[in-house]
Amino acid sequence: MSSTVARPHDSVGQRPEADDRMTIGTPTLDQLRVFVSVVEAGSFAQAARSLHRATSVVSYTIANLEAQLGVGLFARAGTRRPILTDAGRSLLADARLVLDSVDGLRAKARGLETGLEAEVGLAVDVMLPTPRLVDALKGFQDAFPTVTLRLHVEALGGVAQMVLDGRAGVGVSGPLNQGMHGIESTPVGEIELIPVAAPGHPLAAPLHLPAAPVKHRDARLHVQLVLADRSALTAGRDFGVIGTRTWRLADLGSKHALLLAGIGWGNMPLTMVRDDLRAGRLVRLQVPDAPPTRYRFSAIHRVDTPPGPAASWLIQRLSDDVSAG
Repeated sequence: MSSTVARPHDSVGQRPEADDRMTIGTPTLDQLRVFVSVVEAGSFAQAARSLHRATSVVSYTIANLEAQLGVGLFARAGTRRPILTDAGRSLLADARLVLDSVDGLRAKARGLETGLEAEVGLAVDVMLPTPRLVDALKGFQDAFPTVTLRLHVEALGGVAQMVLDGRAGVGVSGPLNQGMHGIESTPVGEIELIPVAAPGHPLAAPLHLPAAPVKHRDARLHVQLVLADRSALTAGRDFGVIGTRTWRLADLGSKHALLLAGIGWGNMPLTMVRDDLRAGRLVRLQVPDAPPTRYRFSAIHRVDTPPGPAASWLIQRLSDDVSAG
């Protein structure tokens, strides 16, 4: 620790004169903790009681901290209670940040000692309803504040590919992972996929009545918007594709935007387009060869790499929420 020649200052935020320049020392964690305790307690005596120390020890610690920093933290003259100086108010947030960071480091170290993961890599199918994912991750953050999360959103076989490659420890995959070697899966619910198009699309224009069906030959003549499988694991395997003309899209948001623009038709999660249907921005099609489909999700992980406590909690949370979406 650097030595100092500074004196505590009673004046507000007083700086040393240029000819009396001081060396700024390095405060200890204990000094910062006592500083914050005095502020929160409102008095040196109360801070001493909460820290189980003598009041004189607390006062001495603050004096040494002021000497280390070269500024007065409290204006003591003319008041019975310690009042923060401008410098004290400015440095308080930094002191709290340092203490919070150290407390977080200690908590993470304790977790690692007990087997808690430092990080969880999660890959989820793009079809998983966003509110359900957000709810699970909010609970995860509350339960495991020291665990870092890496979230990946993939389509079709991309989730299983990331889990098998070790880039994600756990995943929430669609039905294309079924029967894959080395993967253990747990059902975590399903959603309904329905065929839709914009009101001005040729397939939707004749639908003056909701029950009017679209002929198979008509649907095949128009561009079907399909999510692209960016993995080699399930390349060539399609889900719900009947069109001979397809546009392959990398993400569900782009597909949704093109459908609203009247460019093609396609299957979408009912939960995602329900408001569009009510507002008339999209029309639900009745395609005999592309009826509404149940898209089933599974929480997956590698058989030889079982999930740790945090990842296991996440899988259980998703399993408990199978009715969501």
